[in-house]
Amino acid sequence: MLAEAHLSAIIQSSDDAIISKDLSGTVLSWNPAATRIFGFTEAEMVGQNIRRLIPVDRLAEEDDIIGRIARGERVKSFDTLRCRKDGVQIAVSITVSPIADKSGKIVGASKIARDITAREQAQRALRESEMRFRMLADNISQLAWVADSTGAIWWYNQRWYDYTGVPEGSTDGWGWDKVHHPDHVTRVRDHFAASIAAGSEWDDTFPLRRHDGEWRWFLSRAKPIRDDGGEILYWFGTNTDVTDMLEKEEQIRVLLMEVNHRSKNMLSVVQALARRSGGCDPDFLRRFESRLASLSANQDLLIRRGWSRIMMDELAAAQLAILGQDSRTQVITRGASVPLSPRAAEVIGMALHELTTNAIKYGALSVPGGQVVLSWDETDDGQFVVDWQECHGPVVISPDSNGFGTTLIRHIPARSLQADVTLDFAAAGLRWRLACAIETAKALASEGARP
Repeated sequence: MLAEAHLSAIIQSSDDAIISKDLSGTVLSWNPAATRIFGFTEAEMVGQNIRRLIPVDRLAEEDDIIGRIARGERVKSFDTLRCRKDGVQIAVSITVSPIADKSGKIVGASKIARDITAREQAQRALRESEMRFRMLADNISQLAWVADSTGAIWWYNQRWYDYTGVPEGSTDGWGWDKVHHPDHVTRVRDHFAASIAAGSEWDDTFPLRRHDGEWRWFLSRAKPIRDDGGEILYWFGTNTDVTDMLEKEEQIRVLLMEVNHRSKNMLSVVQALARRSGGCDPDFLRRFESRLASLSANQDLLIRRGWSRIMMDELAAAQLAILGQDSRTQVITRGASVPLSPRAAEVIGMALHELTTNAIKYGALSVPGGQVVLSWDETDDGQFVVDWQECHGPVVISPDSNGFGTTLIRHIPARSLQADVTLDFAAAGLRWRLACAIETAKALASEGARP
């Protein structure tokens, strides 16, 4: 009797529905958990057929269960759907065992049903997440991969296999060197290993062999994925095909070199014409050729930079290069490597050249003790400021008239860069100051008026 009481207590307190039925499917017992799961009370189900819980499209399941139970088989746990009282279908895991009488004859079955709705929802969400990840990972344009904390790759997206044509899994671990160019693989492997050891982001550019044997260049990057404690769990990497971009960059570079060559030829022609036309004025020729040389220096700097932004310190060095060794020591430069647009570099460079030549002829650089301080900075109010200050030179005398040099120093920068330009002929030393918006100085698309 004590054992029966214990068994009854277990059935009554179980979180799983425990139901008994005869071989016709009529319910004989119904525990409280069955009511919680299916919504039917014990009174509503005892004496009713268990098929009341089974969706119409799954009635064949019950026929199969009854048949197997009648043969004395135990139906192992399987997942299926059953209906609640309110008509809502829920996911359940069911185990069915035969019940025999004292003579061993199978007279019915005991059924244990566990509500697995939460588990199914979690698994469905996981499957949907996996599907979205696969859809994203396999359809992005980059080759993508994931490595463990040691750098051994254990997953590639479909793009990798489509591009390389290698069998799936054949490049796992460190086997990716199979598709790397032999001239680059050692360098790439060493660089990648060093980044893994340091725990720092990795990037490199190298060729990878396509399935048809063609080599194409890829910009490759990998980022460490860390846990909450900062420990690296994985590395996520991508390879982006940059072959076409590199080819276009090379074409542009060659074109710029050709343009540079032809424009220098044109400057030489202009110089020759000036000599023939103004041969009676040596001072004019000297000043004219000096300005052509400044244009040429600016152009060389732009070509080396691919007609992109020019650093202010490089621009200053290029324009001060006309000074001899002694004179160069008289110029102090102060400022960071501020990037300028090609247009701003051209305008400021010409102004600096004009200031330098004037300082050599009339100003602080015309005497051994003179000094020039050239400084530039980005101010807190969004201005880019260039300051040229001369001191310890001859007494400055303000000119009676303004020539083309004044246009280069004052008017062109003011018009082209919307700058505030001051030119102070103070007796103690000439001072030139240019202030314009930082955005104007740096904008690659600047369209200021040209001189």
